[in-house]
Amino acid sequence: MFDLPLWKRNLIICWIGSFSTLIGIYLVVPFLPLYISQLGVQSLPEIEKWSGYTLGAPALVGMFTMPLWGKLSDRYGCKPMLLRASLGMAVTMFAMGFVRDVYQLLFLRLLMGGVMGFVPAAITMVASQTPKEKTGWALATLSTGSVSGALVGPLIGGVLSDLLGLRPVFFCTGVCLFLAFLVTLWGIHEEFVPKKEVSQSNRPLWKTIARPQVLIAIFLTTSMLQLATMSIQPILTIYVEQLMQRPSHISMVAGAVFAATGVANILIAPSLGRLSDRIGSHKVLRACLILSALTIIPQAFVHTVWQLTFLRFLFGLTAAGLMPSINTMIRKNVPSHSAGAVYGYNSTFSNLGSLSGPILGGHIAAAFGIPAVFFSTSLLLLLNAFWVFSTKTSYELSASK
Repeated sequence: MFDLPLWKRNLIICWIGSFSTLIGIYLVVPFLPLYISQLGVQSLPEIEKWSGYTLGAPALVGMFTMPLWGKLSDRYGCKPMLLRASLGMAVTMFAMGFVRDVYQLLFLRLLMGGVMGFVPAAITMVASQTPKEKTGWALATLSTGSVSGALVGPLIGGVLSDLLGLRPVFFCTGVCLFLAFLVTLWGIHEEFVPKKEVSQSNRPLWKTIARPQVLIAIFLTTSMLQLATMSIQPILTIYVEQLMQRPSHISMVAGAVFAATGVANILIAPSLGRLSDRIGSHKVLRACLILSALTIIPQAFVHTVWQLTFLRFLFGLTAAGLMPSINTMIRKNVPSHSAGAVYGYNSTFSNLGSLSGPILGGHIAAAFGIPAVFFSTSLLLLLNAFWVFSTKTSYELSASK
């Protein structure tokens, strides 16, 4: 590993950190309602309400703090932001094992959202250090770390909670995140030189970007992708139960359906990254948007769980090129001294999609039925694809620079 070029070594460590961070975020999902009931909340409606509050708290706060951390990474470098995020999450996660009521838990979840930001900082570092001809592949490879962490996090959390109990899971996760902090501290090397433009220019961020409409389309695409991914979450288990003739092991089957999208993403993302390096990330983005929208529609007409799982796998294949293409386009369209801030804003839109997706999906399913969730999500992606096509010239002109 030490014989590798600096950018590849940092890519590996950023992958490990992204993987660990996403595990920490998603690990509590399977047992958080049980933990809340242990903290004194008794009625089922109250448990459901507090589960929603605590699960959504990090994304809510992250919407406002990500741009700040992005600006600081432009000013002081990415490594301090990586260390802050990994250490901050380790401390807050470890502390969750000591809480005595649901208010303390909510406070720590909000605090975790405030200190998060490892993934945007890792994206900024990898994008800035990687040779331009390999940017698409590197960012796609990095994205598999986040997807893998989000995929195995709930599984690990469920297993550990059964084996150790609920509180020890927080302690184990905090220790693992602290190890990620140590790996980052000793392994990441960054020769950061503050840009003169940062200290001398008083121009607003948008004034330094040649075509702000391109970034607006990119941000909207990020939000729509997260919305499409998350909108199915509130009703997936119910949908699986409806499709199963003999409902048994529903949680396990639903987990497999969830996992299908992530597995497909991991398998195809690096190849799509290489493709974007050859033909252009804007072309991959447009194709993946349309194909993702088309693979969502048939999910409303399935009759078996295996059909749904297959279509979710196809959705993972088509959606795998979206976020790497978005991150590559940001790298090619934004001045280097503003990259951290822009990636921070992009994370804000990602969190917005993560928050609004489950809410929108749940309300649409309640009002119009589960199939309507797939139709509405597909429509949003198609509208987003039309937006991207409408800025085709701007994308191509900017990406060619």
